[in-house]
Amino acid sequence: MSHQTGPAPSPGEAADDLLRLDAQLCFALHAASRAFNGVYRRVLRDTELTYPQYLVMLVLWEHGEMPVKKLGEFLRLDSGTLSPLLKRLQSAGLVQRERSLHDERSVTVRPTAEGEALRETARAVPLQVIKASGLDPEEAVDLRARLRRLTAALDAVQADAEG
Repeated sequence: MSHQTGPAPSPGEAADDLLRLDAQLCFALHAASRAFNGVYRRVLRDTELTYPQYLVMLVLWEHGEMPVKKLGEFLRLDSGTLSPLLKRLQSAGLVQRERSLHDERSVTVRPTAEGEALRETARAVPLQVIKASGLDPEEAVDLRARLRRLTAALDAVQADAEG
């Protein structure tokens, strides 16, 4: 049995509903991202890293020394965004950048001993963030998988549009 509370929306009204801010998937992701940034700001306080710097360190802790270009690919950041991050991390003594001897256009980056030591302080961060999210670990894993599928689908559409 249907429990309609009024007449069905007209096609124009239904289309207008699609234009509501709270109907936008992109805005829900944007709002969640901003909320995450607030949590990370608090949780990262002991590391003295910003969220983008933390992401750089995560990649370097996982993969070690690498070309800046490859680091940018992992983080989906261009060199104009990544270079100032790396300069600040280098000034803080956490990473070292060097021009390649084989190709002076290529710069490699690696964590310093101090940068490696910071890893121990950062170990608590992921669990604190998961706890703050209100998700249980299985929900977090599921959400991450769904977001990866979403990203892959959107990347595929972009790649098709570009070529």
